[in-house]
Amino acid sequence: MKRSKARELIMQMIFEMDVQNDFSPERKALFMANNDLEEVKDEFIDSVFNAVAENKDEIDSMINRFGKKWSIQTMGKVDVAILRLATAELFFSKTAPESVAINEAVELGKKFGGDNSGKFINGILGSMVKEKNEQ
Repeated sequence: MKRSKARELIMQMIFEMDVQNDFSPERKALFMANNDLEEVKDEFIDSVFNAVAENKDEIDSMINRFGKKWSIQTMGKVDVAILRLATAELFFSKTAPESVAINEAVELGKKFGGDNSGKFINGILGSMVKEKNEQ
């Protein structure tokens, strides 16, 4: 499976988990089964899912900090799912170069989010990476 398609699935999984308030492996298995993906054994999906599930509080804290006037509670749920995915990929699973992870997140925002989601996501992730690289 191509990584761009895998990211789309992970984003949808994170969105569903957020709505259900359940980031458990059982919820992941249910998502995979409901989408006829139970046979898919993808190391990338597992790595990013585990990074989100294991570090959700820290990821949310980072998103809230760099969201400035926006918090997880006031952002669109699609944008939050994309930001969680990209933050997990950038800081915890490190499965792609920074520019690729950010670009993929921006594209997901343009495809699934609101009119300004791409710019919004790019701004938050860009600020995160800038601070990280200045340290």
